[in-house]
Amino acid sequence: MSLVFVQNMVTILRLSAAAAWFAAHAAAAPVQRNPISFLQKTSGDAIIFQLGNISYLANTGHPTVVAGLVGQRSPVAEGAAIPITVISTNTSTVSNQTLEQILDDYANSDDVYSADFLEGVYIATTADTASIDASALSYLAGMGVKQTLISTGTRMASRYGQSMTTIGSGNLTSLPPGPYLATFAAGSVTFAPVYRLYEDSYRDFLYGSYATGDGSDSFTPLDRSLPSFGYPAIPVPSRLYYLHDPRPFAGFRVAIKDLYDMKGLVTTGGSQAWAYISKPANSTAPSIQRILDLGGILVGKFKLAQFASGANPWDWQDEHYPFNPRGDGWLTCSASSSGGGCSIAAYDWLDYAIGSDTGSSMRRPAAVSGTYGNRPSQGMITLEGVIPLGGATDTAGVFSRDPYKWSYFAKHWYAPSLHQSSNLTGLSALSVPDTDGFPKTILYPTDYLPLNNSHAEPILDALIANMSSLFGMTVKRFNFTATVENAMDPTVANITALNNGAIGIIDSYTQWEVIAKPLITAWAKLFDGRFPPIDSARRTGWQTYNETANTLAAYNNALIQKNTAVEWYETHLQYSTADSCSESVMLYDIGTGGLPSYREQNLNNNPNASFLAEKPPGAAITGASICPLYGCADFTVPIGQVPYYSEVTFHTEMVPVTINMVVKRGCDFVLFNMIEKLADAGVLKTVKTGKTAF
Repeated sequence: MSLVFVQNMVTILRLSAAAAWFAAHAAAAPVQRNPISFLQKTSGDAIIFQLGNISYLANTGHPTVVAGLVGQRSPVAEGAAIPITVISTNTSTVSNQTLEQILDDYANSDDVYSADFLEGVYIATTADTASIDASALSYLAGMGVKQTLISTGTRMASRYGQSMTTIGSGNLTSLPPGPYLATFAAGSVTFAPVYRLYEDSYRDFLYGSYATGDGSDSFTPLDRSLPSFGYPAIPVPSRLYYLHDPRPFAGFRVAIKDLYDMKGLVTTGGSQAWAYISKPANSTAPSIQRILDLGGILVGKFKLAQFASGANPWDWQDEHYPFNPRGDGWLTCSASSSGGGCSIAAYDWLDYAIGSDTGSSMRRPAAVSGTYGNRPSQGMITLEGVIPLGGATDTAGVFSRDPYKWSYFAKHWYAPSLHQSSNLTGLSALSVPDTDGFPKTILYPTDYLPLNNSHAEPILDALIANMSSLFGMTVKRFNFTATVENAMDPTVANITALNNGAIGIIDSYTQWEVIAKPLITAWAKLFDGRFPPIDSARRTGWQTYNETANTLAAYNNALIQKNTAVEWYETHLQYSTADSCSESVMLYDIGTGGLPSYREQNLNNNPNASFLAEKPPGAAITGASICPLYGCADFTVPIGQVPYYSEVTFHTEMVPVTINMVVKRGCDFVLFNMIEKLADAGVLKTVKTGKTAF
């Protein structure tokens, strides 16, 4: 048998196999897709449509790209819009295997893209010489693709009856892969970015928002509910748009507390009265702009207790209090960053939420939702463009479900260039080392521990044992209140007076001058001397505010008193050594110690439940007040869960157990590194969304 004969036979077999493959795919019925159903047009010139039972928004008013077409032979009518997928590849020869692998990857990595967006495709290859072979075209035919777009210079195999259109112009380098709504006109096609609309079924958001896309860096609110929802619709962009974006936060979906300015949106502070007299922000707060610069996506504003107050759920009036997904669904979300902690506990499609903490507003919502949340060291990031509460006690924090992602976000977000000045904080300039100089001591304050629920205490004991073993730490039990009250300086020793006096002035003066006084004055002019309608948590304090006592001089004196207390704290309680940024980490519980705390007031009046913000017997101040006073870093960390009998479902449910870790001011990154080591060892874990955290 000659070599030529063998080669000819191999060629025949290959051709026969290829013919059989093409015949099978040509004969196969195309993949059935859900037809597009256009629902409504928004005030921002966007279109809301459905594919099956999933709703989307397409920013048709400001498309990503408008491209010119040449040689169009399209079945798409002029003015018609179809779901389309941009397929990006660097392959020189695009085959069926190329397309199948890419589309599988898209489907597995994104919750916005689906096969419903294969009504049309644009195959964008970055190869110098590109061709699309017959197997790729047959694959597209089998997928029921009706319109295929290619770039100028791309070579095509036989077309098998498909409509091929060439894009001859347009800034295609700015067109990322993923799903779009393509609108065809005479000689052109526009690609509008698509957002999946998720229903905020837990009512944790005020409204959703999306980038306007007009080059102004502003945002457009989606302040509506779809008939099929009944809840706010939150627009979430495709993660595929950021597939090739090298920025650290590329595609991260972030919810923002409605204290922070976002350009184009009215910052309400949770108050309809403040919203009434306010105009849309003309710039985005620098701390939030930092997230955008790093590639993050802002998906909407979440609910907060009005003007960052510590209001209980039953005291909310201007907003419907958000829902906590944990346990029986009737637990508190705490305050004031209520919607942030609960939305992170509720929604897989949300990556992070940005809140603020003056007295406890990050840490308690994290505790009751069983998520990770931090009050950073005082001065870690600017709060310019943020509605203030206490100018020198306000901080900005981030909620997350994952300890590694939490640390990653924080380390990129808290840039030294955005640290607050000493003129604002009244404290020394921040130095934030990123080292493994871990604490050597675990401080166990006996006036704040053990946990309230005896069933939760073994979880804490296991954490302490693991920390001791992993880091070679020793446990020091001490009485925090007694230690402070034994200070030589009487100003420092009187912790109750310091907390109620100096901190009280700091926590009221800035908000009074920047928010309360302007609102009261404006409202009186507009409505015949009337006081503005605000929630009870702020009404009495504003109505009786003493400007004579709370002067700028008193505020500056309060800063001096606070700095004296911080210097004492960092000398006698939590201090740096040659080996450790913070020689100790102090543990305490800002939450309920493993007991349920309900959104309904009366349900907390039983021994198997707990109100929030309860001061332990024998303690001079709540644990939540320690770091606002001493400037330290305080992180809420979920460590487990315990059962409870619900007074709502009359069924056994699970409630999260958390612990707070406190280190000296400036040692935030060291604590994050420590948390990552605990996660490496399996001590700390990623929490789930929904009824149970673990």
